[in-house]
Amino acid sequence: LQCDLSDDCACSLLRDKGYPCNHPDRCLMHLMQKLKGSAEFPHEIGLFLGYPPEDVCSFIENGGNGGKCVGCWKVYGDEEEAQRKFARYKKCTELYCRRWAEGKGLQKLAVRGA
Repeated sequence: LQCDLSDDCACSLLRDKGYPCNHPDRCLMHLMQKLKGSAEFPHEIGLFLGYPPEDVCSFIENGGNGGKCVGCWKVYGDEEEAQRKFARYKKCTELYCRRWAEGKGLQKLAVRGA
């Protein structure tokens, strides 16, 4: 998360929206407060989900209009890379769903990132 939020585009967007950009834990707290207390959906949540900052910033700037393609998110930047990620996410989802259906519990399904 710290790496994702340190991207120049991401940090600029978050700073403009009142997030303490250099503190990921405080950014999460700020996001949770916005989710609880704001009538407007915080589209910057995509930055916390690993979406490319260029796509999140462009989505907000364009009011969700336009884009090159739509998958797990609306793509404005690198469409080829996004399509590769969408395919990996789909494969991962299918694998986890299959293992869940086979009776594997959350302890077995949870993996630690690199």
